[in-house]
Amino acid sequence: MTKWIYSFGAGHNEGNAGMRNLLGGKGANLAEMANIGLPVPPGFTITTEVCSAFYENGRAYPQDLSEQLDAAMGQIEATMGLHFGDANAPLLVSVRSGARVSMPGMMDTVLNLGLNDETVEGLVRSSGDARFAWDSYRRFIQMYGSVVLGVPHHRFEDILEHAKRELGKEDDTALSAEDWQLVVKDYKSTVQHETGKPFPENPKDQLWGAIGAVFGSWMNPRANTYRKLHDIPASWGTAVNVQSMVFGNMGQDCATGVCFTRDPSTGENIFYGEYLINAQGEDVVAGIRTPQPMSAGRATPDQNPMEKTLPAAYQELMRVRELLERHYKDMQDIEFTVQSNKLYMLQT
Repeated sequence: MTKWIYSFGAGHNEGNAGMRNLLGGKGANLAEMANIGLPVPPGFTITTEVCSAFYENGRAYPQDLSEQLDAAMGQIEATMGLHFGDANAPLLVSVRSGARVSMPGMMDTVLNLGLNDETVEGLVRSSGDARFAWDSYRRFIQMYGSVVLGVPHHRFEDILEHAKRELGKEDDTALSAEDWQLVVKDYKSTVQHETGKPFPENPKDQLWGAIGAVFGSWMNPRANTYRKLHDIPASWGTAVNVQSMVFGNMGQDCATGVCFTRDPSTGENIFYGEYLINAQGEDVVAGIRTPQPMSAGRATPDQNPMEKTLPAAYQELMRVRELLERHYKDMQDIEFTVQSNKLYMLQT
């Protein structure tokens, strides 16, 4: 039987950095970080070979993929003590693309997958924070709606801007759980109107939809053009990374960020990057809120560097920064999340 899925994190490390062709760059490095003992949320990588088989077989998956997917999800559930689609203690996951070379035009990340009208209430109960749960739900509908279902992104942005105007609130972080519930309702109406179908409630359907969107993005016009320009064979395919969620949007002791272990333009040995408190990954790159610098030495008086606001997580990140450079013998570009003051690594 062909092995289509490789797990990583929490002692289930089946890959390493040398498996880039099979696991893609992202998947290979997630496995490698887990191998060297870094805090990587558990997950798995669906290999580039599945992408190749998908296109060779008229966009059909290998027969035994579904069984392997269920087993891999079961492993994450056992590790996290949560269950995918469970109304009381739901497991949520992120879905990311990851080819062996960095490819513009590939599918954007989908976070908080597994939320629906039932599991959002489970997240309220398990987290004790209704605002966080409904904020996560609206983010999921927005990402899944635009990335997987093809609803124009600006439709969601327009709804959100209108809601903030009506409520007299400037920042997303000022909206309450009740405010987000109204936004969710409008988002779902928009999906129904734009696609002719209701937003998918079944977490398994959501997961297969996101996996299909990753493989679909491998052959979209932008990716095809990039491959032609750079002599990248279509047969290489892309991998799919499914990873248990950690949350940077649970409050003031949570954050998300992207950084380089050195200044990328000069190579100077300083920690270079930015982060946002109480946010998820897309917020940093979307430009909706102004990110803050990592180190106090690079901050202006009106800024809040991570070194001061989350000192313990910052010190842990400094340790990780040094470890990664020593291990890879090169400058690294990293993504991380801090949940309740604990650091998690999402990419290097």
